[in-house]
Amino acid sequence: MLHFNECISAGDAAPQTFLTLPWQRRIKSRQRVRLDDGREAGLFLKRGVILRSGDLLRAEDGTVVEVRAAQERVSTVHIADSLHMARLCYHLGNRHVELEITPDRVRYPHDHVLDELVAGLGHEVLVEEAPLEPETGAYGSGHGHHHG
Repeated sequence: MLHFNECISAGDAAPQTFLTLPWQRRIKSRQRVRLDDGREAGLFLKRGVILRSGDLLRAEDGTVVEVRAAQERVSTVHIADSLHMARLCYHLGNRHVELEITPDRVRYPHDHVLDELVAGLGHEVLVEEAPLEPETGAYGSGHGHHHG
């Protein structure tokens, strides 16, 4: 089994395969995984490492994989007005919801109760399958960074 224990920079090597994981698995630094090519592997990364789509990992034998964010069930809210965006982020953040925030969209792990709250604030919620790349927060640590 391959053992991945190092995050490397994009220019250091070309990936030989991919590792597609949902958000909740990309925040775990030690776990058994299955690469997209079917091989089993283990992640043995520094504690606190947050994997983002596009990150590269190198195994002890030199194998390099690129991390991909898996499609998962999310709730997406499109908002053009910055004040409404700020208010929505405030209300969701006050409930400690993991948020992916772009200039015109908020995305979070699907939850029908949160969807009702968002609708109550006057926004339309789109439930879809999409990759999720939430903010790491002010105390985010490790390799976590945003590719957006």
